[in-house]
Amino acid sequence: MDQGSVKELVGKKAVETMVKSGMKLGLGTGSTAMPAVRHVGLLLRQGVLKDIRAVPTSFQTSIECEKWGIPLFSLNSAEIRGELDLTIDGADEVDPRGYCIKGGGGALLVEKITAYASKAYVIVADETKVVENLGLRFPLPIEVIPEARVSVSLALEAFGGELMLREAVRKAGPVITEHGNLLLDLRFKRPVDPVLLETELNRIPGIVENGFFTRLIPRVLVGHADGTVEIRD
Repeated sequence: MDQGSVKELVGKKAVETMVKSGMKLGLGTGSTAMPAVRHVGLLLRQGVLKDIRAVPTSFQTSIECEKWGIPLFSLNSAEIRGELDLTIDGADEVDPRGYCIKGGGGALLVEKITAYASKAYVIVADETKVVENLGLRFPLPIEVIPEARVSVSLALEAFGGELMLREAVRKAGPVITEHGNLLLDLRFKRPVDPVLLETELNRIPGIVENGFFTRLIPRVLVGHADGTVEIRD
């Protein structure tokens, strides 16, 4: 199977094994999460699922939910009250402990708020996303207040690695997040402790959030090119 087919497979598997009618459901962002969103929509159309209240993590997810008629809410809605039953999302990297790097799609802030407001959390990934150590191959996204770009960059030099301001594609200048911030991508030169850095990075004034996800260990579904789906609890 090619990578796109594997993503479809694992997204469908996650929905069919984890999503139940009546759930308050967080829906993630990116190319691996979108097949799960579409399958939720399909099962709603077929009447297999009912009374799903979905909280999207980005404009991309909101638009896809609208296409499929999935009812949308925010975490602040009276129907949600700041707590979700389940969130399904992808990851840029996932290690053997279930720790993740997320934010390649630029939605890490709401993705983390949504994940940590969930009773259960599922990560869907193809086998290329599985690594031994986070941040060596795929850089860690860090969302930064624009006015703090230089001061934060100077502070991050102490952590080593290669730091880049994320540049937009088909738009001149940097990527601007949905909350009006900038993204710095930090690739480490040697293994780091993601649990420690998730907290320590956010102590730097001007950093809004970073892409380490370590505080809620997800069920990880890994799709393989041979058509199998590995479930890691």
